[in-house]
Amino acid sequence: MSILSVENMTQGFGDKTIFNNVSFKLEKGEHIGLVGANGEGKTTFFKLITNEILPDDGTIEWNNKVTVGYMDQNVDINNYVTVREFLKSAFEDLYKIEENLNKIYCEMGSADEVEFQKITDKVSNLQGLLEDSDFYSIDSKIDAISYGIGIDEFMDNKSDELSGGQRSKVLLAKILLEKPDILLLDEPTNHLDEENIDWLKSYLKSYQKSFILISHDTEFMNEVINVVYHLEHKKLTRYNGDYNKFLKLYELHREQLMRDYTKQQKEINKLEDYIRKNKVRAATAAQAKAREKKLMKMDKIEINKQKPKPHFNFKFSKPSWSVILKTKNLVIGYDKALTKPLNLKMSKNEKIAIIGANGIGKTTLLKSLIKIINPIEGKVMIDEQHLDIGYYEQENYYTDNVVIDEISNEFPENTKTEVRRMLARCGLTNEHINSKLCELSGGEQAKVRLCKVINKPSNILFLDEPTNHLDVDAKDELKRALINYEGSVVLVSHDRDFYKDIVTKVWNCENWKV
Repeated sequence: MSILSVENMTQGFGDKTIFNNVSFKLEKGEHIGLVGANGEGKTTFFKLITNEILPDDGTIEWNNKVTVGYMDQNVDINNYVTVREFLKSAFEDLYKIEENLNKIYCEMGSADEVEFQKITDKVSNLQGLLEDSDFYSIDSKIDAISYGIGIDEFMDNKSDELSGGQRSKVLLAKILLEKPDILLLDEPTNHLDEENIDWLKSYLKSYQKSFILISHDTEFMNEVINVVYHLEHKKLTRYNGDYNKFLKLYELHREQLMRDYTKQQKEINKLEDYIRKNKVRAATAAQAKAREKKLMKMDKIEINKQKPKPHFNFKFSKPSWSVILKTKNLVIGYDKALTKPLNLKMSKNEKIAIIGANGIGKTTLLKSLIKIINPIEGKVMIDEQHLDIGYYEQENYYTDNVVIDEISNEFPENTKTEVRRMLARCGLTNEHINSKLCELSGGEQAKVRLCKVINKPSNILFLDEPTNHLDVDAKDELKRALINYEGSVVLVSHDRDFYKDIVTKVWNCENWKV
């Protein structure tokens, strides 16, 4: 029996259909990549199979003997004193067995001979359960996973002190420690650094159980999966093999579909032409009627329209002076210092990547350079008079504003038609443009935020993790646009494949940490 079986599932929101009569199977040991453009419904699929939302039609059946690990961002981890205590909760059942065992040991002293034998048998069974589950290796397991994911340096921190990226890594570590029969991983590399991504890659390659992975990091996905389910135009299509094989098979599938479509259209035109010419003639009316029936019964091939691809072109305002910014003994942080004193310099036309582990201060440095937050010590000297700054924040929207209104408010001098064009160039459809921001997927929200930055003339861009949630087409287009941009760039990113062809210099925050 399959671990998970989805049959004839249909799901929509209002008048928008997300899935139309789709089926899906997950077998034991399969490593599935769920791929598709932003907004197709990948995260919605996870919500459906975890019963967070119910389908409009069809069935979703789990094998009742399997355990599922899902990185639920709504889990309250603040109930635990430290990160380590939260991770220990992955073994809650084993700790309860140990607690029960300790109580039984206390009862042994007052037991008679018959009771003592019963208690001894029970102790033996419980002890065996703990040993079979590697209970006495829990601390070393936690240490190994925390080091691999990159959270080892704040294991004894309070849970409510974590940044958003750190919190996501802790949640990922917990489900890996639980070792469920199936992992559901939604963009697990978004908050990981390069070495942690390599560790997770090795971990998943050797994972003997099953998982379903959503990721726009195609290189990562290609190395860990053996099946692809492609979500496109409300349908799920299965392809056996890795991501590279899927791309080849998908292209062959489209080419064959186009040939079949062209051939069928010729036949349809021929039938319609015959019917039109012979329907009213008595001698040929019967043949025309037969052809009409054949046409009605024909299973017509539909060619779905391609999703619009984004076109990002940053507007350049004017040349800047030769020195853009300097820092003098700059120490960044909030309650405590994150860096040693920094004396940095950025010149005209430089494109700089800020890299380093999560929580080390990449975003804090970016915000300090453009004076959104004040430094703990030192100062930033930035040529504000001659700079037109474009700033992209990585936070998601939670507003009820309709997309077209959000951009119209940002560009009041533009007509609604012009605003629609601006959004369409970012790969957003009329459906997206007329939706509330909070109803869009993470990738679609990112495109709305990029629309604001792209259409304001600038000569320096400060971008904080702009590729998070972007699909493959959008990420490639953003890379092209930044390479061609005439101004300077400061880019926070953990994605080396993205930034390596863009930047002229790298600032590694690891070299400056306290």
